[in-house]
Amino acid sequence: MCRYLWFVLLLIGFISCKDHKAKTNENIVLWTPYNDSAEVAANTEHENKRMRYKFIQSKVLDKNEVFLPLYDEVSKFSEERYEAMRPLVLEQDIPTIQSHIDLGKFTYEELVLFYLHRIYKYELPNSTTLNSIIALNPNVLHEARQLDESLEIHHPIYGMPILLKDNIGAAGMKTTAGAIALMENETDDAFIVERLKANGALILGKANLSEWANFICDGCPNGQSAVGGQTLNPYGRRIFDTGGSSAGSGTSAAANYAVATVGTETSGSILSPSGQNSVVGLKPTIGLLSRTGIVPISSTLDTPGPMTKNVTDNAILLDAMLGKDETDYKSVKAEPGILSAWNNPEPLKSIRFGVIQSLMEGDSLYAAAVARLKEVGAEIVTFGNQNYHLPSTFLTLLEADMKNDLKTYLETQVKNKDAVKISSVLDVVSFNGKDSLVRIPYGQLRFESILRDSTSEERLKRIKEDVLLTGRGYFEPMIQNDLDVLLSINNYHAGYAAAAEYPALTVPMGYKADGEPENLTFIGQPFSEALLLRIGKAFEDITNARKIPEGYQD
Repeated sequence: MCRYLWFVLLLIGFISCKDHKAKTNENIVLWTPYNDSAEVAANTEHENKRMRYKFIQSKVLDKNEVFLPLYDEVSKFSEERYEAMRPLVLEQDIPTIQSHIDLGKFTYEELVLFYLHRIYKYELPNSTTLNSIIALNPNVLHEARQLDESLEIHHPIYGMPILLKDNIGAAGMKTTAGAIALMENETDDAFIVERLKANGALILGKANLSEWANFICDGCPNGQSAVGGQTLNPYGRRIFDTGGSSAGSGTSAAANYAVATVGTETSGSILSPSGQNSVVGLKPTIGLLSRTGIVPISSTLDTPGPMTKNVTDNAILLDAMLGKDETDYKSVKAEPGILSAWNNPEPLKSIRFGVIQSLMEGDSLYAAAVARLKEVGAEIVTFGNQNYHLPSTFLTLLEADMKNDLKTYLETQVKNKDAVKISSVLDVVSFNGKDSLVRIPYGQLRFESILRDSTSEERLKRIKEDVLLTGRGYFEPMIQNDLDVLLSINNYHAGYAAAAEYPALTVPMGYKADGEPENLTFIGQPFSEALLLRIGKAFEDITNARKIPEGYQD
């Protein structure tokens, strides 16, 4: 309540400032930059070296430009209305929210205003901001009103406000990948965004990320980008890692900034921030979701995926993005069963789980989760660590793909090439070098390494085959022991799942003694998403582990 009173007084002050000169948004200042040096200094000795920040606040993003276009309408949404809706929306799943709308308790427009109210409430004050929001859709309220009028509901995602990781193209908003070189990048909707809109979803805005999806610097903080600043974890700002690269998607879902969010993964970029932010994240089998219109790392291993507060919403959001994309060579038509998975939790006594002995011995939350599965009759098969290591050429694969795939993206997806004056990795490196302090404060080691890459097309083909075989080899015990899933933690085995092109679903399983979240991760065989979701729903039902971050409950 104190935070809200401060917020109200702040808004009143904004409206009355400037000698009452103007009543237009151009003369309202919602946010002012601040000196983040004390916060940066406080993290210089952090035990996690990747959290020893060089900056927190973006040096180039003016939050006024992000928040002012919707300010007039958001400011008219009363605190009384927000409080009335809070128990009906906060932490609720999509079917529950839709039922409230069916009963006339609120509209889709009000649902959007509810989430915008939360975003303005927490993201504008520098003391609570997570630096999660990098852009807002200026037309979202108009679009919500249109949905209220038509009410042609065909899919549960209809009218649900969704945030996209800012490497996913969406018309009407820039797609930056967190990089200053792409700050003016205008694109059409990515294929998955077309699917979302066709099913009635509302694109609320864009979420911050690790710049270039964590493929620019080496060992730099997760969730940092030159455009968006340093994303912070709502369970402990500057205390806990956000995970990356879909950091803003994870923190936004955790803080209830939207019904759901979309992330992307090459190796761990959905699983990591989902685990760190106590949300459900699914890294699908490569090809289940289209990659067209997404700033790439690797056309071999990239995939988008849903990040949500619960398994129900994960299944619904995944289904809403499905569709075979003829322009994506890996795209496939999905098998049925994903949309209904949330309503059909798998009887756990029928499932054979693979359990890793070293995790049982070293992680009490993992051991407790396995014990709970045993209690309900699940079959547990324990085995030691596999003596497998990803080949060193795994990185070569990513670098060679990035070199080729980024060039293709810039050629085919950028609509305003006169404003985006880059066409290759070399151009990006040169652009960044002109102002390294602002554009690449943590360096660009990985991009510089890409420039040294000389992998031939034939060798790249062999590398891809070798990486796939190695990844599949790691999971051979699943085949030998007739296991349904392998149990892991967060993104611990994300590299192997990526190499094998296996799907992985991560679900909250609890919190460490210091409050840091941790997830149980279910890794399955290709195109077993429906089964993973049914298992994940059953696990969620017997644990109910997720808790909303303490400072973001109002």
